[in-house]
Amino acid sequence: MTESVKASRRAEQARATRRRIIEGARELFLQQGYAATTLDQIAARAGVAVQTVYFHFGNKRTVLKEVMDVLAVGDDAPVPLLERPWIQQIRDEPDARRALGIWLRNDRDIYGRVAPMLSIVRDAAGADPEMAEQWRINQHQRYLAHRTLAEILAAKKALRRGLTVQHAADIIFSLVSPEVYLLLTAEREWSPAQWQRWLTGTITQAILR
Repeated sequence: MTESVKASRRAEQARATRRRIIEGARELFLQQGYAATTLDQIAARAGVAVQTVYFHFGNKRTVLKEVMDVLAVGDDAPVPLLERPWIQQIRDEPDARRALGIWLRNDRDIYGRVAPMLSIVRDAAGADPEMAEQWRINQHQRYLAHRTLAEILAAKKALRRGLTVQHAADIIFSLVSPEVYLLLTAEREWSPAQWQRWLTGTITQAILR
């Protein structure tokens, strides 16, 4: 066996270990919350030593962040959200309304995966200053993603006359938010499909020609 093959196998084994830890942590966070979950419990659920959890993640906050990151993109491949194939599909789509539809369909998929964890993250941010800072960072990253959408739509000459990219990004950021998603789907018992239809119509009316 060559050294490159050995290195490849070690990398895959490490990735599989990270996946088990992330999945075990997700299950525990949902079952008992962030504060009550310990790294020892996460290690036991994943079938690894607690030192392995420390080696891969360092602390519980990073474990939670990684859980949310994997849920957001749907896998553990090291490809950022804005470099996913569906983003390029949006860039290539000449019709702005269809491009917006592709984005919101993927947002629906993302929230469908992360929704059960959103209250866990929100509660953790309220109790842990470092988690609150991570929430702030996540919000900023979410804004940058929605500004990217606004820029794509502006490049298609699709924004309403007089509407700036920044204003369009602010509108999208506010409407396509976890708070609104939870309010409508959890509190008001809308289906994700209802949320998507409402959002499509509302954003189209608010920002598109």
